[in-house]
Amino acid sequence: MSGQEKKVIVVMPAYNAEKTLRRTIEDIPQGSVAEIMLVDDCSADGTVALARGLGLTTIVHEKNTGYGGNQKTCYREALRRGADVVIMIHPDYQYDSRLTPTVTSLITNDICDVVLGNRIRTRREALAAGMPAWKYLANRALTILENTFTGQNLGEWHSGFRAYSRAALETIPWELNSDDFVFDQQLLHQAALFQFRIGDVPVPARYFAEASSINFRRSCIYGLSTLAVMFWVLLARLGLYRHPTLRPKKRT
Repeated sequence: MSGQEKKVIVVMPAYNAEKTLRRTIEDIPQGSVAEIMLVDDCSADGTVALARGLGLTTIVHEKNTGYGGNQKTCYREALRRGADVVIMIHPDYQYDSRLTPTVTSLITNDICDVVLGNRIRTRREALAAGMPAWKYLANRALTILENTFTGQNLGEWHSGFRAYSRAALETIPWELNSDDFVFDQQLLHQAALFQFRIGDVPVPARYFAEASSINFRRSCIYGLSTLAVMFWVLLARLGLYRHPTLRPKKRT
């Protein structure tokens, strides 16, 4: 199957995204994806009505499942609908969705299995875009640590703009991952441990009132949880214990 024939599905884990959803959708280049699917996690605003009005495939959770729990529905449904590539775009307009075909092409052309958007091309650009200084420093510290630990060379490990091949999602046991924000880091460390090809592209990020961002306390929990993920990976690499989340569903 050629790159142009592969089915690309956008998934959007949504929570109170009414003010930013339309702009995010309008920036996705026409014809670059087969389907856009929004999974609403019990929003209190008009996100669901707007998504349906925009013609998006819309799935509504009956109860709030958390950021990771929302993504589990996203990936399960995208695979069920025959996606060859799944790209997650937050509907809060923080990431530049014009880059959708650039990101997915690295997978459809068999260059990468997982692709991230890198918000930190330079320190000046990231801070000028509104990234808080404490968040920038934490991002840099964790990214350096994770690159050293895994042997990767990613610009950042903490981007919410991500694309996955079907093979990656069918191998990584993401269903066992956390329902909280550390879900992203679990999935990325699983991909690295299973030796999937991971790459990134520069993506402008926007920080403003409506863009989602976890607070300092939740960020600290997220950082500590990331270190815990690395601890389990270390045990697996040393052959001491392989946590169920680090056991592939099948061999590629």
